[in-house]
Amino acid sequence: MRSARIERETAETRISLMINIDGEGKTDIETGVGFFDHMLTHIGKHSLCDLNVHVKGDLHIDCHHTVEDTGIVLGQAIKEALGSKEGITRYGHTIVPMEEALILCAIDISGRPYFEMDAVFTNDRVGNFDTEMTEEFFRAVCIHAGLNMHIQVLKGKNNHHMIEGMCKAFAKAMLDAMSLNPRVKGVPSTKGMLEV
Repeated sequence: MRSARIERETAETRISLMINIDGEGKTDIETGVGFFDHMLTHIGKHSLCDLNVHVKGDLHIDCHHTVEDTGIVLGQAIKEALGSKEGITRYGHTIVPMEEALILCAIDISGRPYFEMDAVFTNDRVGNFDTEMTEEFFRAVCIHAGLNMHIQVLKGKNNHHMIEGMCKAFAKAMLDAMSLNPRVKGVPSTKGMLEV
């Protein structure tokens, strides 16, 4: 079973996270940021990863540390759960519609972190979630999981729809990239490794 459990505590956040890549999309999420809980639930559901996330953060300041640190731990957990990466498909891409929004996400589990996002938000917040934290969350995941990822909002007006579409697109692309392909022998790289 490809799974990982990580506990991380700083002066700003206390995080407990468990992921099972080969799960059924079951989730148990509690971060104190309602909209963020909703997005993490989508990520678990549509990637078919069982995902438990419990966070106590300094929300009296804002949601920044809670969201970014959760991204760090999620990235670490994905990397640990993938292990040697033998047999994985490695690449995943999708285009997801969410009402008027249309989102593209392309991922390479290359071991070399890179993140590019093309999105313009018209509101500072959705609920108690700062829209600018969308980029910080995904960047943290990419850096700590070793992902090369591009997300583009091809069309969109509603900020909730755009961010939700991004999370669903990320989940679907990761589902493909993390999937095991019986035709892949060893690590899918001419280098013989998927690391920096």
